[in-house]
Amino acid sequence: MRKGLMIVLALVLALGNLGVIQATPVLAAEVETAAESAILIDAATGNILYEKESHKELPPASVTKLMTLLVAADAIAQGRVKLTDKVTASENACKLGGSQIYLEPGETFSLEEMLLAIAVGSANDACVAVAEHISGTHEAYVEEMNKKAQALDLKNTHFVNAYGLPAEGHYTSAYDLAVMGRAALEYPLIRKLTSVKEYDLRDGKFKLWNTNKLLWWYNGTDGFKTGWTNEAKYCLASTVERDGLRLIAVVMGVPEPRGHFAESMKIYNWGFAKYAFKQFAPAHQKQGVVKVLKGVQDDVTVTTAKPLGVTVEKGKDKNIWVETKLNPEVTAPVQAGQKLGEILLYREDQLLTQVDLVAQDAVERAKLHQQIGKTLRGVFGF
Repeated sequence: MRKGLMIVLALVLALGNLGVIQATPVLAAEVETAAESAILIDAATGNILYEKESHKELPPASVTKLMTLLVAADAIAQGRVKLTDKVTASENACKLGGSQIYLEPGETFSLEEMLLAIAVGSANDACVAVAEHISGTHEAYVEEMNKKAQALDLKNTHFVNAYGLPAEGHYTSAYDLAVMGRAALEYPLIRKLTSVKEYDLRDGKFKLWNTNKLLWWYNGTDGFKTGWTNEAKYCLASTVERDGLRLIAVVMGVPEPRGHFAESMKIYNWGFAKYAFKQFAPAHQKQGVVKVLKGVQDDVTVTTAKPLGVTVEKGKDKNIWVETKLNPEVTAPVQAGQKLGEILLYREDQLLTQVDLVAQDAVERAKLHQQIGKTLRGVFGF
């Protein structure tokens, strides 16, 4: 038993010396927070930079609406609904209390306006209206939220409603909310909605102010959602990007008013002081040329599909190297964006991350007479 423990400790020390972010808890002494539960992750990889009781099941209050927006974004991406759809409020939607835009039965807004009411004004009534528009009933929509939670492999999450008012069996965790945040970042729409500071409804007669004050107070903030009830206390799931480094922080169960902002900023300050994003190649940078067989042109330029970089501890970014793997040739037709290789980033012999290398342009297949002509020119030089 002692020998096994020594091996584990040696492995932990070795990994720590590499300076790579590991999915392990950070010592509480490095960051102290009044939050009952908290987490900070690297958005690009999901690696945990800091956590405190991050898997504890707690009521999320209106941070629930992060999943509400995520399911709506899914439905829009699938073509089930459009932002221009007209959403009509039902009596069921209009009878909710808490944060709301005071919908009247039969009142109509576009789906985009309803989503803004949720993202900016934390409107409970808009949540039900959107749920009914997308899934037919609020209950069916909540079912979709739980299915999405399962698809994301969230172990400590279960939803009873789409708006976050207290209910038995309605809970999530800081870790699970961080995973939802990563999923939300795949939809530019969600960040666009949650970064709006203020919005005018009803021709300017009803002003919405974003409940996430980090949008004003903390540079680089562009999402996501706050929450508060007596049961949940003050909660916030947010994201900040600075100098190429995007972090996601979640705090839950903060006792003091505005404490969820103060605690989040404290955690972000620690994260940005300790870590940095080192870029090795920007998106769409040329990385080589691949020969094209039977195409109207003989080769195609290959570029990075997205930026190649890694989050590292500051001062520990040495011994990182790049390996490029390209297909020697490809047969036409070639689609723009088709994967033709990959570029890999290593620290010593450990793979840190990789990015696809893709065709910059499409290459059509040459017709038979064109292929014969190319062959003759190659043989006879004319």
